[in-house]
Amino acid sequence: MYTTKRNNLRANYTFAWGLTEYRRNHPVKDILAIDLRLCTGCRSCELACSIAHTRSFNPKRSRIQILKEEVRNLVVPMVCLQCERPLCQEACPNGAIVENKHGVLYVDSEICIGCMNCVTACVYGGIAIDPVTRRAIKCDLCKGDPACAKACQYGAISLSTSEAGGLNQRRRGVVPAFRTLGIQVEEGRE
Repeated sequence: MYTTKRNNLRANYTFAWGLTEYRRNHPVKDILAIDLRLCTGCRSCELACSIAHTRSFNPKRSRIQILKEEVRNLVVPMVCLQCERPLCQEACPNGAIVENKHGVLYVDSEICIGCMNCVTACVYGGIAIDPVTRRAIKCDLCKGDPACAKACQYGAISLSTSEAGGLNQRRRGVVPAFRTLGIQVEEGRE
């Protein structure tokens, strides 16, 4: 449970919400776990991603984006979370966001019309529009061998499964950002 200091708003945020029911019908899929304590904001992951997908060193075409707030010393890599109930997929009028045989969502650029409905629907900022193709782009985990994780010299990005252990690894990695933003993590919940 997290508590916001400013307005004492309490919200129960469960990362594994509906996981048991979902797993009955879907295969276990891989996710990226990012440890913000290790991320320096060097942007090597952005460059590795853009070269892997577009053969160009262009961070704007990367499927992972580094957001920085220097005043608070906050560095947050933004990437698709491979949601269990993907709003981006539901928002796509053409069905361009599809699941591969491993359960990983990706954008079929042949079907995408660049309407940006998916970008608006994603509350995590994990999907963007490629400035060259004008089509949606999102992390596809590089077919199970993420270029961003290989490029990260500090070990801040790793491939994990969406089972409880992987979700807890992802959760532990974002706790520093919560604390920087004034959101307390109750003891015993880390």
